Amino acid sequence: MTEVPVLEAGEELAATPRRLVRPWRFIRRNPSLVAGGVILAIFAILALAAPWLPGDPLTMKPSNRLLPPGGAFPLGTDSLGRDVMARVIHGARVSLFVGFSVAIMSVAAGLAIGLVAGAVRPTDTPLMRLMDALMAIPAILLAIALISLTQASVTTVIIAITIPEIPRVVRLVRSVVLSVREQPYIEAAIAGGARMPKIILRHILPSTIPALIVQATYICASAILVEATLSFLGAGAPPEIPSWGNMIASSRLYLARAPWTIFCPGLALALVVLAVNLLGDGLRDRLDPRLARRM
Repeated sequence: MTEVPVLEAGEELAATPRRLVRPWRFIRRNPSLVAGGVILAIFAILALAAPWLPGDPLTMKPSNRLLPPGGAFPLGTDSLGRDVMARVIHGARVSLFVGFSVAIMSVAAGLAIGLVAGAVRPTDTPLMRLMDALMAIPAILLAIALISLTQASVTTVIIAITIPEIPRVVRLVRSVVLSVREQPYIEAAIAGGARMPKIILRHILPSTIPALIVQATYICASAILVEATLSFLGAGAPPEIPSWGNMIASSRLYLARAPWTIFCPGLALALVVLAVNLLGDGLRDRLDPRLARRM
């Protein structure tokens, strides 16, 4: 009789091709990271491909007013006969552009200020008092005040949302710099005659990158929500630009008659914000040594 080989513990995975095991293992260990990345990637692809997809978000046709989902309009039409699906897809372009722009600008400015405040001691107190003054002002009120003084546009919205986010990044970077600055290798570099700019770029800056990546995802999600709030209040993107906040604001009077005009942009907004937060949680779990070791 032919003996049947018995697999020892751990040999089952060895018999499976590594190309199949490794992606599945990564998905199983990082469900938040994968789920957030997939949802965000879908919306990003739709936003990039929006100009070549069928449907015009600006064409108004009163004869198609408040049509329910189906047929030529998979998500229905709004009160002016515009295609809701086309407007939702083009609204993703505005929301993602605002979110990514605010995250990049606030992280870049906050990183520069935080490095100076944490590494150069004489500048610490004045810079941090200025950041405390900015943090004392509610973000939405500051954004409304800035937009009211200028012409409403997407660029103005980005600047108005970026300013309140900078102090949070500065405080994060400064805390990391203060903890790293007391490490023995930093003291050894200073004793060896290394200049402060070289120490910041070579030793201190790399230590801030993991925390900044996670913080950038949360800033992106917050910026998308603030932009939708400002557009809903009439202080965000101009009404002619299809954004999710504008869509919800213009359809609130038709909630009982045509709920899809509010449900579709609201669901898209919720999914994108959820995806960015899941991505941030997954990156935090991967980049934090204590959490990664526990996993």
